[in-house]
This record gives sequence, structure tokens and C-alpha cells, in this order.
Amino acid sequence: MGGDELIELKFRLADGTDIGPSKYSLRNTVGSVKEKIIAQWPKDNQNGPKTINDMKLINAGRILENNKMLAESRLPIGEVPGGVVTMHVVVRPPLSDKNNDKLKDVHPNKNRCLCSIL
Repeated sequence: MGGDELIELKFRLADGTDIGPSKYSLRNTVGSVKEKIIAQWPKDNQNGPKTINDMKLINAGRILENNKMLAESRLPIGEVPGGVVTMHVVVRPPLSDKNNDKLKDVHPNKNRCLCSIL
């Protein structure tokens, strides 16, 4: 694979909408592709990622690592000559703040087993 090859990618969001398709160099890192996804994220979608670490890209059942290039991510390029590769975007839910965690600890007995032996 040459470094100047382009691949056409589109990204499927959880609500079924797509971003793309757009062409990317195989020398792009997964992290730089995620930055472009964040820039193109639908404005009406409230649950969009804030950083590249807030989302995962999944292709062919594999989670792609931010520091790897697309060429290193084993994309099925040869299988779809001239076709568009669809990747799935999973956004991590926002972390709860510490105040909510304290409220959960107020009732430690809630996690106890409620089984009754007759």
C-alpha cells in the first residue's frame, strides 16, 4: 500500500445518520479522523463528543486506536475496490459528576441481596 492512497469513509452514528462519505489518506491517524468527525458532527445532536477520547471508531468488529494510521488499522480496502467503507461511531456517555456519586453512596444497603429462602 502506498502512502498516497485515499480511502472513502463514512461514519454511522448511533441514531442511524451518517457523516460523509469523505476521502482520507491512509497516512491519517485515527485520532485526526476523529477530530474531523467532531467538526462535522450534526449540530442538532445534543450528545456529541467533546474530544477524540469521547468516541470510539469501530470497523469490522475492531476498535481503532487513536495513534495508529488508517493503513495500520487493517481496513478492508481490497475487498471493496472503489467502494465506501462504513465505520461505526460510539460515543461514551458523559461521566457523572462527583455529587451524583455521593448520592449513590447514601444508600449502601440497596445493593444487598433481597432473596428469601422459604
